[in-house]
Parts: sequence; C-alpha cells; structure tokens
Amino acid sequence: MHRPAQRQRQLRSRLLVCAAAVPVILVASGCSSDSDSGSDGAKKDSGSKASASAKADGGEKTAEVEKAAYSKLPEPCDVLSKKTLGELVPKAKDKSGKAGTSSDTATRGSCSWDSLDNNGVDGSQFRWLRVSTLRFDSDASLGSGAKRAQDNFAKQVADAQGTKDAKGLKAEPVQGVGDQATLVKYDLKKDKDTFKQQTFVTRVENAVITVDYNGAGLAGDKSPDAGELGKAAQKAAKEAADAVVAANKDGGKPAGSGDKPKDDGKKADGEKSDDKKSDDKASDSSKADSSKADSSKADDDKSKASDKDKS
Repeated sequence: MHRPAQRQRQLRSRLLVCAAAVPVILVASGCSSDSDSGSDGAKKDSGSKASASAKADGGEKTAEVEKAAYSKLPEPCDVLSKKTLGELVPKAKDKSGKAGTSSDTATRGSCSWDSLDNNGVDGSQFRWLRVSTLRFDSDASLGSGAKRAQDNFAKQVADAQGTKDAKGLKAEPVQGVGDQATLVKYDLKKDKDTFKQQTFVTRVENAVITVDYNGAGLAGDKSPDAGELGKAAQKAAKEAADAVVAANKDGGKPAGSGDKPKDDGKKADGEKSDDKKSDDKASDSSKADSSKADSSKADDDKSKASDKDKS
C-alpha cells in the first residue's frame, strides 16, 4: 500500500529537480551566448584599432608626386627679343604685341603679332605670329607637372595635325629645343591665297610652349619659303622656352652662395688675430722670463760683492 505512494513521491521529486535544472541550463546557455558575442565584439574592436593603427602608420598614405620644376610663367608678350620680332614680324604696327585673355595668367598666357609689308600693285607679304605658354602643377590625383605637360604636348601636336583642309602636312621631331619638340607644317588656302603654316610645339619640364607662325604672299606676290618660316618658328620657340627657365631662376646666382667668402675671410682674419694674440702672449712670457733672469743675475752679483767685502 505504501509502495505506490512512495514511488509517486519519488517521481514528483525527480520532476521538480528536472524543472529546477532547466532554468540553470538556459542561464548557462545565455551566459555562453553573451560570452561569444563579447568575443566577437572584442575582435571587431581589435580589428578597428588595427585598421586605425595601420592608417596612423601610413598604411593608406596618399601617393606623393614630384614637385613641379617651374612655378611661374613669364609675361607672354615679353618672351621674344626685339631682334627676333624684327625678323619675324618686321612690319608689325605694335611690337609690344596683343596679349590674349586668360583667367589664370599663372598657368596660361598668349601673345600675337601681325605684319603686313604692303607694296601695292607689286604685292604684299603677310606674317602672323602667336606664342602660347601653358604650365602644369603636380597633383596627387592627376600626376606630376612634367607628366601632365607631356600629355598636353602630345595634344597640341595632335591638334595641329588635325587642322581641317591642311595640305602637304608634315610633322617632324626636332632636337635641341626643350625636353621635347615637334614641328608641324602644312599649307592652308584661304580665298585665293596660300598660307604657309608652321606650328612648333616644345616642352620644358612642366611647361609647354606653342609657336604658330604663318606667312603668305598677297595680291600676286610670291609665297614665302616654308623652310625659312620653320627655322624662324623654331628660333622663337627656343627663345620662349629659355624665357620660361629664366623666369624661374633665383637671380642667376647659385643656390647657397650667400656671403661665404666674407665669412671665410672673417674667419681667416680671426685666426690671424688669435695667432697674433698667442704671439703677444709668448712674447710677454719671454720678456717676463728675461726679467726674472736679469733679476736673478743681479742678486748673484750683489751676493758675490757682499762676500768680497766680508773677506
């Protein structure tokens, strides 16, 4: 009779124990989950800190580009000498030239001249000259000034070669002018007159100079020699390139020359002065020693005289 009741009590006790154990397991499971979550968070924080550290250490540094060689351009109407202008546009009404409009004269500029040698019924000789200058700064996203200038140099040559209605077009590289140079030449007919066009493009470091020079014989006058016009355009381009270089020089003096010779001179004078002082000290010391010797000799003489008197 008592055994079934005892078994029921034991079974109830086991169920209560199991029910009590369930929350413990859930709690344990929850703690385990929080622990894992915390571990993931720690890993993320660690990864963020590592990434921040990498950035701080320069892991994502912006690519550096070399500094542009030239920081300014000369006045475009001043790049050619009066002698050169006299040869290329001898009958120009205004030798000072006509400056082109530019929103940023530090990076671009141009100047043009025209000349008409009017001989009436005997014909006329026309010349037109334009010098354009472009300068490119170094930019981390666009590249170095020199590389940007190289790209523009190629563009200027391509533009000249792409002139509409150009006849007998030729492009040839030229040595001895800037870092790169190309002469593009062709004939261009306007109305009944044929113009001999010369476009000389040169690059010097991060600057590009383009010289456009053309000539024509009007009213029946003979056409100018294309070869002579080409040489004249090359001369102008070289002169303009030299003007760009000169505009960026520091007064033509070597860097760091300063007053070094004067300083060296002062130093030499100082050394001489120190030597003189040393000699003076040595002389004074020698005189003192000599005085002491004379004094000692006098004392000896006195002592000997005293001994004689005693005897």
